[in-house]
Amino acid sequence: MNNSTIDNVNLTVNPKKMKKNKEEKITVGSVISKIVLLFFMFYTLLPIVWLFISSLKTNAELIAKPFGLPKIPQFQNYINAFQVSGLGTLFVNSVIVSLCATVLNIMIASMASYVIARFEFKFKEGIFVAITAGILVPICSLMVPYFMVIKTLGLYDSKAALILTYSAVSLPISTFIIRGFMNTIPRELEEAGVIDGCNFYQRFYKIIFPLSRSGIVTAATFQFLYCWNEFIYAMLLTSSQSNRTMQVGIRYFSNQFTTDYTSMYAAIIISIIPSMIGYVLLQEQIISGLTNGAVKG
Repeated sequence: MNNSTIDNVNLTVNPKKMKKNKEEKITVGSVISKIVLLFFMFYTLLPIVWLFISSLKTNAELIAKPFGLPKIPQFQNYINAFQVSGLGTLFVNSVIVSLCATVLNIMIASMASYVIARFEFKFKEGIFVAITAGILVPICSLMVPYFMVIKTLGLYDSKAALILTYSAVSLPISTFIIRGFMNTIPRELEEAGVIDGCNFYQRFYKIIFPLSRSGIVTAATFQFLYCWNEFIYAMLLTSSQSNRTMQVGIRYFSNQFTTDYTSMYAAIIISIIPSMIGYVLLQEQIISGLTNGAVKG
């Protein structure tokens, strides 16, 4: 075999080897990525699965075999969760506070974002920085100021105290998210609205607000989840069961001498169901909102 024949053979063989090596690399990379994803899925779901299984045990079974399965599922624990702590009233309180605080927060944040994003005025960027700087402030550091303000207004131990506090605490992050989306809306749409006779409020409610839906849904979801899971201010600003939320009610299963762990776990499972359902229903909107904000914001 002469040299030219050998070269021709190499030319025909080498590309196949290169393609095969590339496919092997892709396969190995995909396998590794799937293993990593499975690990994080297991790491995330394991506590929830363990919590659910534990909520179906007796306290004796939980202490004796914390990682074993229950001999007989104790659904009575879920009934106890409602009877012992009055979970029904606390659940309704959480729904009212979370929904009202979310609506109030989104309305204020969207109006502030509209002015900052669409109008030019002195110190505009400074005002935006001052608002969003609240993201860096630890929530615990504001406990005394919020308590004094609520106490002075005569709103202590009321749902209004929690609604106003939750709305104010999350304003920086909501404004930051919504303003990023409003910046991407073409100004020509507003100009067309002006030509059609839209005033300031009509331009906001009929043009800008609907077009910022992805950012608004993302901010509203974060706000609702924060309100639903918040414990510190719910404990600080309320004292009666008629105004407290679910997260505070969970501690009712523990007293000075004993703790009803299984009923408490059942209450925790009940408390996380609404947030999980909300995220599942709005998952596509949240992901698209975050990715659009990352690219365009």
